[in-house]
Amino acid sequence: MMTSRICCSILRCAAIVAGAALTLVGCRRSAPLEPTQQPTANLKVEAVYTQPVDSALRIPGRVEADPLRLVHVYAPLSGRLLDLKISPGQEVHKGQTIAMLQSGDVAQSRSDFEKARIEAERADRALTRGRLLAAHEVMSQAELQELQATDAADHAEEERARQRIHELGFSENGTTDVAPIISPINGTVLEVGTASGEMQRSLETTNGIATVANLDEVWVTGDLFEQDLGAVHLHDPVSITFSAYPRETFRGNVANIGESLDPSTHAVKIRVVLANPSHRLKPDMFATLSLSRPTVLRIIVPQTAVLHDGNVTEVYVPTADGKYVVRQVTTGASSDGRVEIISGLQNGEKVVTEGAAFLREPAGD
Repeated sequence: MMTSRICCSILRCAAIVAGAALTLVGCRRSAPLEPTQQPTANLKVEAVYTQPVDSALRIPGRVEADPLRLVHVYAPLSGRLLDLKISPGQEVHKGQTIAMLQSGDVAQSRSDFEKARIEAERADRALTRGRLLAAHEVMSQAELQELQATDAADHAEEERARQRIHELGFSENGTTDVAPIISPINGTVLEVGTASGEMQRSLETTNGIATVANLDEVWVTGDLFEQDLGAVHLHDPVSITFSAYPRETFRGNVANIGESLDPSTHAVKIRVVLANPSHRLKPDMFATLSLSRPTVLRIIVPQTAVLHDGNVTEVYVPTADGKYVVRQVTTGASSDGRVEIISGLQNGEKVVTEGAAFLREPAGD
């Protein structure tokens, strides 16, 4: 009996001790860290201040040929391409022969014209005979009118066949079946889509013989994102730099702002037109468009001061009692290891600029 009471007393004491231990652990997890418990050896705290910031809007872009000065040269008829005379990058002038095309369509068109000519001559003879018979009242006026209609239809078919030959670039009296392919504009050959000996299908091919562009003026286009749309207007001055010419700045004006957003990027196209008399600017060159905006004051902090938690951006600031508290901030542009703070900090406020990650609570606690 005495032994049983002693065992019960021991069990009650153990339960009380265990409960106290659990309570102590819970208190440790819920209570904020004391100043002596927060890591300080790896922390650097600095006061941050507002600074004037160049708020120029910089947009990545590229060079494009003006679509109104660019043509795709296709074969005017089906046949075999002969003697291709051009290569990419070559300058050509309007009317210059860039290739020759041998086509069976020419022979077919000449055959159609010859048949139409024979039928027209036959109709002429029939009409002459009919008029003679009608004059002697051997043929009725209705029959004569029928001959006149047939004669007119045959002559119309002859003229259609003649025009078809002319459209192909040949004469109805010629004998050759080889046609020249000419450049319709002065420009630079950007692309050659075929080779000598290949067959061309005038109405079926998707690859042209060549692409020719006049590069005396070029477009520089870039993506203007939705949040910057209100800051850019038509005719705003633009400074443009190119990777190919890093020490030069080209100047122009906003010539066009797109009317629709790209659903994948939520950006519109912005366009600047530049004169390019020496053709130094090539299609697909990379460019950077810079649009000036008024200088603004921003608090600047090192990038090491900023922590990211999902979509939330945070910094740590010291308090008067020696603790550190987290503060949500809104960031702006970043460059050279420093970040603009748009909101969340005051001028002259102190911020943990190094070691802020050590102040985060361990995951799972």
